[in-house]
Amino acid sequence: MSTFTDLVQSRRSAMNFVEGIKIPQNELEDMFSLTRLAPSSSNLQHTHYKVISDPALKEEIRRGAYDQYKIHTASAVIIVLGDKLAYQQAPEIYSGLKLLGAMSQEEYDNTIQSINDAYEGNDAFQRDEAIRNASLSAMQFMLIAKDKGWDTCPMIGFDPEAIKATLNIPDHLVPALMITIGKDYKRKIRPRGYRKPVNEFVEFF
Repeated sequence: MSTFTDLVQSRRSAMNFVEGIKIPQNELEDMFSLTRLAPSSSNLQHTHYKVISDPALKEEIRRGAYDQYKIHTASAVIIVLGDKLAYQQAPEIYSGLKLLGAMSQEEYDNTIQSINDAYEGNDAFQRDEAIRNASLSAMQFMLIAKDKGWDTCPMIGFDPEAIKATLNIPDHLVPALMITIGKDYKRKIRPRGYRKPVNEFVEFF
């Protein structure tokens, strides 16, 4: 297993993949089992994933992503969705803590009220939170995938409405990004692009 520093330094966005490689579903399930430990605001776990490995459906997704070739060669394409209504699951999520005695009834009631106050009727906040939390989860998934020997590429070059129509995604789920995953076609790897030195993007006070 890689050290975390090695993992971060070796992760690259794969521009093309070795065609015809399948990812066993049990491997994907193992990766998502770790991904579920990613942070989320108020532990609301906003993120939903749709994993498409069926070749015909993958080509439909490709059409909604401006015909990008890496979708064709990838072992799977993963749609990362953020749930605008995740806050409605708060009572279920927190009930376990209450039952275990880790949270009093008063603490439980105050927590649910605080979450509802932040989200209810605030469409912009619901959308922002959906995308923020889905993005945190997606980054964790990509690092886990790399640790398991798979390469990924995050993508925002797609028509969200076309993807929603293809997969019949309800309106409360926001397509935050998609991830292609497979084995990088290493003969086509480009040198890593310029990265700013720390003093160009960090200020210390």
